[in-house]
This record gives sequence, structure tokens and C-alpha cells, in this order.
Amino acid sequence: MAHRRVQLEVDLSELRSNYAKIAAAVDPCAVFAVLKANAYGLGVRPVADALKQAGAKMLAVAELNEALELLPLNLPVMILGSILPDEIDEAVAAGIRLPVTDLESAGIISASAARQNKQSTAHILVDSGMGRLGMPVAEALEAITAINNLPHLTLEGIYSHFPMAYQSGGEYTNRQIEAVTALLQQLEKRDISFKWRHIANSDAVNNFPRTCKGPFNAVRTGINLHGSFDLEGRRRLDLKPVLTLRARLAAVRRLPAGMCIGYGCTYRLPRAMTVGTVSAGYADGLPLALSNRGYLLINGYQCPVIGRISMDYTTVDLSQVPDARCGDEVICLGGTPPHAISVEDWANIKGTHSYDIICSFGSRVERVYKG
Repeated sequence: MAHRRVQLEVDLSELRSNYAKIAAAVDPCAVFAVLKANAYGLGVRPVADALKQAGAKMLAVAELNEALELLPLNLPVMILGSILPDEIDEAVAAGIRLPVTDLESAGIISASAARQNKQSTAHILVDSGMGRLGMPVAEALEAITAINNLPHLTLEGIYSHFPMAYQSGGEYTNRQIEAVTALLQQLEKRDISFKWRHIANSDAVNNFPRTCKGPFNAVRTGINLHGSFDLEGRRRLDLKPVLTLRARLAAVRRLPAGMCIGYGCTYRLPRAMTVGTVSAGYADGLPLALSNRGYLLINGYQCPVIGRISMDYTTVDLSQVPDARCGDEVICLGGTPPHAISVEDWANIKGTHSYDIICSFGSRVERVYKG
């Protein structure tokens, strides 16, 4: 079988190094590695194996099938999002840490564990301002008190989530922290405590250091593991990118002045030029917004994208690389400073955030691992 034209290289050594830097920055808090959506599309098993080697205390995912895939690693696995009623029996049987979002779901989990003669482990999800899932913080005290009395259910943790922790010092996030801290104090007065108390995501680790100390004793991090950050806020951690997206030149042609390039004829050659056709397009994860705006790296040179990016190909100006040949390597993302192309560069051009970029690499892109 022929080698894939487009490869996404994941540097597992740098990934482990990033984990170690995060762990050192938040010590004595534990670090839970978030591996949703196939580790954000990078390939969950190699990434999870590397993070286990690095010392990850817990793995966190979005839903049941993602959790089941990680059980062979023999690490605690928790579901951060929701658990559907018809998923509970299997999740309890597998020993997955379950999210408890209300009294009703807690009762269903407790009943399932009783039928299976098991003790299910759960983390309480408190909605302190995300508005998506969990029990509203104002109602949580009484709900948690009732849940704490249910049989066959161990409340191992309690957590909440931030929608705006990328805004350093933001009043909204600080109110969330204060609300959850007050709730924990009220629960303590009722002799209800938790092994794990976590509220910090990657943004909060960088922008709200108070979430990495008492009463909280764990943090959750996903995108920082990849050496990426939100476009806003501080970057207090010295993390390195782990991704390199490589393609190849599929054609090198000398084209005349006035030639139109690509769908929509959005670029017309101002002079006779050497134009390269790269074997990667938006189906492989290149943002369409790079059209006539971004650049790719060939032999260390920045080659501007000309014309509209198509599904399978991208055209570039090869004026700086006159010796380029068909088959040459093209670095679409990554590379060596000072000309390296970062996830954040693409996010800025696309008008999105880093998560969107990392989750966009297509299924025909081969994931390869080094380190």
C-alpha cells in the first residue's frame, strides 16, 4: 500500500514533557488528562499510553465509548459530559467514573449498581455558569446532600467548568470560583467531602492560578498538552507544540502571466511564475481561510498560498524555491522557528480557536508518532 500523501506527526516525547511542565506548575494538584474526541483527533491510544508513562492520574473523556476504549490502560477513566440512561448499566459494569448531574441520574446509577452488586464511583458536576450540564450551583447543596445518602454510590469527586477562563482576571470566572468554593465549605459543614475537587481547565491553569490550589486539588488539561493555547489570555506555561502536518508537492509548473488559479478564479498571476500544487486541502484540515492569505513551508521557505484551497490540493507560489521538485516535502503546520506555522496562526486566520484546528484533520491523514 502506498504511503499516505499527508501525515500528521505527533511528538510523544514533547507531549510527555508538556505534561511534566503542567504537573510541576500546578503541584501539589493532580493532573487529569482530557482525551475527548480521539484525543482531539490525534489518536487516543498512543497519546494515552504516553501520558500514562508521564504520570497521568486520571483520563477524562466526553462519552461512554471513548471511556471504554481506554480501560485496557488500567488507569481511572471519567466521563466529563453526560451519561444517558441506556448507557448506565454498561458504564457501571465497566467501573468508569460517572458524572452525576442531578438527583434523578444519581438514583438511576445507584439502582444499576445495586442490581449488579457493585459500588459505582461518581463525580458531581456543578453548573456554576457554563449553562450546559450539571446541577445549578444554587440548588447543589440540597441535591448533593440527598445524593450522598444513596447506596452503592461513592462520590469521589466534584467539579465545574468555565466558559471564559481565557479572559485573565475576568469577573465572571472569579464569581464561579467563589460560588463553588462556598458550596464546598457548606458541604464540609455537613460532613460531605470529596477525594477530588477540580474546576481548572487549560485556560484556568494559565489565567487563574487560584484554581490550582486549595480547596481544589486537581486540574483538567487537554489542549495545553499539545502545546497549544487559546488565542486570548496569558500563557504562563512554557509548552512546546507537538504537531507537524506534512504533505508533498504533487506538481511544479511554470505558468504564464494572467493565468487564473483555483475555484472562483480568486487569484490571477501578475507575471509568469513557478506554481506548486500541494497534495493537501481542506479535507485534510487546511483551513479554507488560508486561501490567498496563509503560507506553507518548502525547503525552509515561506511559500504563499495562492488561489482558493480545494478539497484535495493547495496551490503555492514557488518563487523563493526555484529548485523545488515534484515529491518534495511540504510542511503545512509546524516547522522550525522563526518560520514555524503554529496552530494559533491558523486559528487567527480562520477566526476560530485552537481546538477547532486540531480537531479538523481529516480521516485520510495518517497519524504517525515519534518519541
